[in-house]
Amino acid sequence: MDENFRKSALAYHRLPRPGKLSVEATKRMANQRDLALAYSPGVAAACEEIAKDPAAAREYTARGNLVAVITNGTAVLGLGNIGPLASKPVMEGKAVLFKKFAGIDVFDLEVAETDIDRFVEVVAALEPTFGGINLEDIKAPECFVIEKRLRERMNIPVFHDDQHGTAIVCAAAIRNGLLLQGKKLEEIKLVTSGAGAAALACVDLLVAMGLPADNVTLTDIKGVVYQGRGDDMAPNMARYARKTDARILPDVLVGADVFLGLSAPNVLKSAWLDQMAGKPLILALANPDPEIMPEDAIAARPDAIIATGRSDYPNQVNNVLCFPFVFRGALDVDATTINEPMKVAAVEAIAALARAEASDVVALAYGGAAMGFGPDYIIPKPFDPRLILSIAPAVARAAMESGVARRPITDFDAYETELEKFVYRSGQLMRPVFEVARQSPRRIAYAEGEDERVLRAVQTVLDEGLAHPVLVGRGAVIREKARSLGLRLDFQSQVRIVDPESDPLIPALAERYQRRVERKGVPPDAAARWIRSRHGIAAAMLLEHGEVDAALCGGLGDWSRQFANILPLLPRQDGIGRIYSLASLILPNGALFFCDTHVNVDPTAEQIAEMTLLAARAVRRFGLAPKAALLSHSSFGTADSQSARKMRKAMALLRAAHPDFEIDGEMHADAALSESLRARLVSNSPLNGSANLLVMPTLDAANIALTLLSAATEGLLVGPLLLGVSKPVHVMVPSVTARGIVNMTALAVAQAAAPQ
Repeated sequence: MDENFRKSALAYHRLPRPGKLSVEATKRMANQRDLALAYSPGVAAACEEIAKDPAAAREYTARGNLVAVITNGTAVLGLGNIGPLASKPVMEGKAVLFKKFAGIDVFDLEVAETDIDRFVEVVAALEPTFGGINLEDIKAPECFVIEKRLRERMNIPVFHDDQHGTAIVCAAAIRNGLLLQGKKLEEIKLVTSGAGAAALACVDLLVAMGLPADNVTLTDIKGVVYQGRGDDMAPNMARYARKTDARILPDVLVGADVFLGLSAPNVLKSAWLDQMAGKPLILALANPDPEIMPEDAIAARPDAIIATGRSDYPNQVNNVLCFPFVFRGALDVDATTINEPMKVAAVEAIAALARAEASDVVALAYGGAAMGFGPDYIIPKPFDPRLILSIAPAVARAAMESGVARRPITDFDAYETELEKFVYRSGQLMRPVFEVARQSPRRIAYAEGEDERVLRAVQTVLDEGLAHPVLVGRGAVIREKARSLGLRLDFQSQVRIVDPESDPLIPALAERYQRRVERKGVPPDAAARWIRSRHGIAAAMLLEHGEVDAALCGGLGDWSRQFANILPLLPRQDGIGRIYSLASLILPNGALFFCDTHVNVDPTAEQIAEMTLLAARAVRRFGLAPKAALLSHSSFGTADSQSARKMRKAMALLRAAHPDFEIDGEMHADAALSESLRARLVSNSPLNGSANLLVMPTLDAANIALTLLSAATEGLLVGPLLLGVSKPVHVMVPSVTARGIVNMTALAVAQAAAPQ
């Protein structure tokens, strides 16, 4: 691990408070009555109901949405047997994924016990606390025995993700890969490299789906798993032991249709691939380095389809595609177990999602082009917002059909609507934007190149492959600051510096700038001086001159002044009357977008209509369907002030021009966020659920609402984004953090990469 990255990881885990998890109350505790309801004497009522009917625990406690992530630390990632305490950061990380992707609460439990019997007793005794158990990082063969015993004893789902999560995603990739290659699972020959927990679970699931067991050959570190090998094989390995004279991997690759690697780097040699059947499927899943690099495999076998565990190659097999959503579906029907039909349902849902035509929203999240089912796309991307909407209902249905659901779902349409609230919680909002940026990095000018936050952000931008940075500032200062911060910035090949005092580009930029502003009250000598002293102007002119594809200005000093400096340089989109701003606040329950937060003090009805449409377009870039509310002190005609009339007129303009747009107003903010409240006020609102785009009558209202809510909730601010500009340029607020600059970079790159 790179030392600087190591330091960053340690700081991430330590600051601003140690760890990645906290426990939060779901009920207010504001007065004596709340205390009486929550504890004594009110808690007795809930206890009595559960005593009469244990199933009532789901109604009165958190158990129905609570999963335990449990390990003894004997097989942690690639670190091995490091013990339970050292495994805790991994378990906390797994808990975060459950919460972020599927809204599932988790307690991570690190158990200091390697004896199988005692470990099983500890876990089994926890059944009253949890709705499900996720076993993690337990070494083989103990993990097989532990899971089997716990599944037999416990009446809640027990799932060993290292086995079954991997198996589900692998099986989905194989299902689609074989479909493209024109082969049937029932007829193929499969060879593994690796015979551990994950590999055996993959094979077991494929056999359950129709792969003949006799068509499977396992290999491990000792070679081919053959009958009579003599070592003490676990029963689930022994069942695949072949009667063969072959002893090493290349011997059994002859005629193989599928190679499944869950072993070690570089164990599959290019020279061996000619032995495989036509149109082979190669899953090289060792991390971080696969059994064979994809480019080497394709060079040797151009007819092959390749999958790895890496995000920098097509067809990433990643457990996060599956485990949060499998548990989501199992918990929602109160399943007693996660059985084979539920796993197969997850496989088919994942596979079908890759074959499905992407919606407009998803296509926009992918940079304007939908992912097409094919050799480089046999499995969905981990950021696909439709995963939970596809997998959880499929798993729930399978649980019901297989008889293990204690609370069957009666209305799947309503259930799927409920699942939508888990899409794009918290940091997930930025995931599609980052993916677009990684796919098409662009040249980004940073006006404040000497700022420590910018330099730290640029290091992250380079590490994540988001952009090609261009720093505006004094070269000597930038280099010295980067050195003192311990950054790895390569100013020869990775990062370009444009020094306003000495760069040969500056005279040409100054001349162009003078022509742009000479009739806007800026004399020539001032223009030449400003482009050297006001770095936002230099960055904007780099964009205007075509030297960069996007520009990020501001972050120091007054936002309005920074904006005013570059306003004359901002060409508007065709047909757009003004420039507006949009900011997002990422909250635990999802993202809220606010406009206009920074530019227009008192927009007209026509301007409000225009900026609403521009804002809706921007919201779609995050992969979200915009749900807009025009806000006012008036709610559906309760007041007749100038402001209220303005918002009603804007609403009429929007409805007349865009009758299918999901929007309503004018209304109070609480009505915008509460469908039930809105339904009490009007009977025919076209707005469903909670609004995510809040359009304010004035800049005061928008800015106050945004900053007040940001301070009160500690939500993550993204933006402001300038709307209506033909080229991506944004002015950052002084409070922006290094991470905020990274987010703005990804947004600017995604804008630059989007089709015009």
